[in-house]
Formats: sequence, C-alpha cells, structure tokens
Amino acid sequence: MAGVSFLSTLPSLLPHSPQPSLLLAAPKHTNGGICCQHKVDDSGVPDGQNRSNRRDVLSCFGAVIGVEMIGRSGSFTRMANAADLIQRRQRSEFQSNIKDTLSAAVKGYPDLVPSILTLALNDAMTYDKATKSGGPNGSISLSPEISRPENSGLSAALNLLVEAKRDIDSYSKGGPISFADLIQFAAQAAVKKTFLDSAIRKCGGNEEKGRLLYTAYGSNGQWGLFDKQFGRNDAQDPDPEGRIPRWDKASVQEMKDKFSAIGFGPRQLAVMSAFLGPDQLATESLLASDPEVLPWVEKYQRSRETVSQTDYEVDLITTLTKLSSLGQQINYEAYTYPVKKIELSKLKL
Repeated sequence: MAGVSFLSTLPSLLPHSPQPSLLLAAPKHTNGGICCQHKVDDSGVPDGQNRSNRRDVLSCFGAVIGVEMIGRSGSFTRMANAADLIQRRQRSEFQSNIKDTLSAAVKGYPDLVPSILTLALNDAMTYDKATKSGGPNGSISLSPEISRPENSGLSAALNLLVEAKRDIDSYSKGGPISFADLIQFAAQAAVKKTFLDSAIRKCGGNEEKGRLLYTAYGSNGQWGLFDKQFGRNDAQDPDPEGRIPRWDKASVQEMKDKFSAIGFGPRQLAVMSAFLGPDQLATESLLASDPEVLPWVEKYQRSRETVSQTDYEVDLITTLTKLSSLGQQINYEAYTYPVKKIELSKLKL
C-alpha cells in the first residue's frame, strides 16, 4: 500500500493471546530511541508484575529494532549506488581519453601496427593454465622480457606506448595507467585502425564514407566486454622464459600447441593471423597448410572480402577480449578518485 511503512504492519504479526495482560503498543520514538507503552490488565495488576509474556515483549523489541535498522539502511544503499555511478563515469571518461590518445599514436605510426599487435599477443601468451600465472600483466614492458628473442623487433612499439603513457598519466586523475591495460588497449586501437582502413579502401579511399561504413556495418559496437576488462595490475617481475615461441620460425603445429595450451583452437589461431607477423597474407598461407586451420583461414578471407566483414571482425574481437584477460584479476575501482567535497559554509547565497 502506498504511504504505509513496513513497521506499521508489525502489530498484525504479533501472536494473538487470550490474556490481555501484556499488549505491545505502537512503538514510540523518544530521543531517537524506541520504547513500548505499559498496559494494565483488567485485574489492575501492572504489566511489570506479570512476567508470563516477558519473552514475547523482548522478542518484539528485537523485531522492531531490526526492522527499523533495515528501513534506515536504504540511505546507505542509495549512497553506494551513487558512488558506484560516479566511479563508472570517471572510468568511462578516462577510458575515452585513453582511446583518443592511443588512436592518435597509432595513426601517426601506422607501420608499427603489426608490432603493437604482436606486443599485446606476446604479453598475454605467457599465461600458464597449470599455475594460473603470466598473462597480459604488462611484464613485457620490463627490460629482461622485451629483450628476449621472441620479442625481437617490438621495442619500437613499446617505446611508442611509453610516450603515450606519459601523455595519459599527465591528465589522469586516478593514478598512472598500468602497462597491462595500456598494451591491450593499444592493440584495440590498432585493430580498429585495420578495420577502418579496410572500410575506407572499400569506399574507394574516401575517408568520410569509409568511417560511415565502419560505423554502420562494422563491429564497432562489439567492444563492450573488452572495455569492461579495465583495471589490470602490472607484474613486478618478468614472466618465466620459454612460454612464447618465435612466431616467424614456429611451425603451424607449434602455434597450434601454444594456442591449445591457453584454451584456444584452430579457429582462434586463424583469426589472430594479423598478430603473428607483419605480413598477414604470408602468415595465413602458412596456416592454410594445416588441414585443421585451413577452413578457418578461408572463412576469414571470404569475410574480409564482404562489405561488413562481420564474421572476421566479431571473432577477432571475441578472441582478443578473452586473450586480454587471461588470469587477470580486474580491479573495477581502478583509476577512480574522490570527488571534491563542497563546503556549504563557504557558499555565498
């Protein structure tokens, strides 16, 4: 019923007693507390002298106080919800600015796109299912790891992201961005650029029409789950050696074995072809030599020839999303900051 509190229903919940000696009256608030009125039964004996229902009275007290506390807890819930909304907005705004910075960095150095993709792949591929260690934790930014043979040629891409990080940290209100987040979001920016470039080519080089095509028919709206995985922590030490093959020297079977070790199959291997070297078509030619991978290579090549290339884009986004969160505990409060309090006493009315 509108306008009726849960407390007002309490008397109807009390057990009916044929003895009128003790009745709990409606609770009164006295100086912020709750009290019960005393009643006298028909015999004139004060209720304080009748102890037969004392346990009932105490039980009622507990019920009233408990419900009162529940009723008041609503304000805390509203405060928590409000704080949560503020944090979400802070993270959303910060993430939007990060994307702008990384998009500009990638656009300025298009030749580094393949290296950025491989950098993200190699940082994530150190994940080990047995020990739940490694994964996209930013450890590839540490000098002992970036200098390994499997990461040869990736230093220029890392240096570009170091410069972008300085820019991002300069406007961050919630602390510096982790390399773990930075590297994966740089890969997202690089992937988006390849999608957009493809759309522009299909529009005869017209950038305006290409952007419209990408927005209307591409998979730009499929990044929701990826964007939520924002708040990875950086590793303090390099991941163990020997977990990443040299993609330019590995056989297809070695690639399949590595992808299988982290829970992926031939389908994911085929769709990640752009991450395995600077020449995607050459990589796919090698992958097509394997009968298990061949159908997927052909599927994605056909998809890229369509106007929307939806199958390719959706599968790539899905695979990258899973890859970019392997073994990571996401801190969903990362990059948030206290809202500046307004001192009402200093307001001039």
